[in-house]
Amino acid sequence: MTTTMKARVSLNLPASLKGAAERYARRDGVSLNQFIATALAEKVGAQGAAAFFEERARGGAAGAAVAFLRAAPDVPPDDQDALPS
Repeated sequence: MTTTMKARVSLNLPASLKGAAERYARRDGVSLNQFIATALAEKVGAQGAAAFFEERARGGAAGAAVAFLRAAPDVPPDDQDALPS
């Protein structure tokens, strides 16, 4: 069994931002608390992804990436990968 630790945070928001968050939470059928927690989780995830790719890019070589792409065969994409026409 996993235990989820929770922390209480006092948050001061501009009234307009709180109002918008309340409207989106109502639209999504969730509490304001759940909406804010989800929005924060999305932002933290995006920041983590950006940091991951920045770190990966530091070890990369642009010339090697271009050579790799140039070596790819010139064939049409599979049906499930094709863009709609």
